[in-house]
Amino acid sequence: MMDKLIFGRFIPGDSFVHRLDPRAKLIFVFAFIFIVFIANNTATYAALLIFTILIILLSRIKLYFLINGLKPILILMAFTFFLHIFFTKEGDILYHWKFITIYEEGLRQGIFISVRFLVLVFVTTVLTLTTSPISITDGMEVLLNPLKKLKLPIHELALMMSISLRFIPTLMDETDKIMKAQTARGSDLTSGPIKERIKAVVPLLVPLFVSAFKRAEDLATAMEVRGYRGGEGRTRYRQLKWQVRDTIAVLSIVVMGAVLIYLRKYS
Repeated sequence: MMDKLIFGRFIPGDSFVHRLDPRAKLIFVFAFIFIVFIANNTATYAALLIFTILIILLSRIKLYFLINGLKPILILMAFTFFLHIFFTKEGDILYHWKFITIYEEGLRQGIFISVRFLVLVFVTTVLTLTTSPISITDGMEVLLNPLKKLKLPIHELALMMSISLRFIPTLMDETDKIMKAQTARGSDLTSGPIKERIKAVVPLLVPLFVSAFKRAEDLATAMEVRGYRGGEGRTRYRQLKWQVRDTIAVLSIVVMGAVLIYLRKYS
């Protein structure tokens, strides 16, 4: 499952979303994270789902590819859904069997929280799939540029966040390789009592941390050899250009926020 995780990967393409300025995409995603919490009823969550599907269609990324590549995260979402179902004791009783009781409010909250989680994961994943790490770094640096007046290391902060995103799939691939190597040596990480599984994870974590530190050291050495000295005096090969489509993308999230506020009255 690890080798299929797609969060943090970049897939080149020529879709509408691919061609957007990274600054517009970052503004869009940050604004989307805020407006998601405006939703409070069936109408608002339905609007969010439709809006998210439209974004996926504009990115030309197959929905099956997204779902298949986010299985570990979707399992966590399913776990959250069942927690709400079994531990929220409000509303009318919909189902009762022995010690299992499902309440109307528990089912409602479970569905709403799951949809919120789903749209957030899908939209942020589309950002990483359609934007290269260097573009994310450049866009974030430009957006945070006003904070330089506070003597904050904006370039280094943006670079650090970009490298962190890029390392997610790399570490997942490394984890998958180590798991297969441990399995080949007779270690079983997928069955047995919980206590035994926890013990089996220790031989997995040690080589993973060693590999992560080795990759970080190699990256630092490569940057130093190439003369990297921070953001001062550094120029960009690709200049960012704000276009009409970027304005449309930002305005669309404003319109979506207004729609959600309007639909809230139907709660």
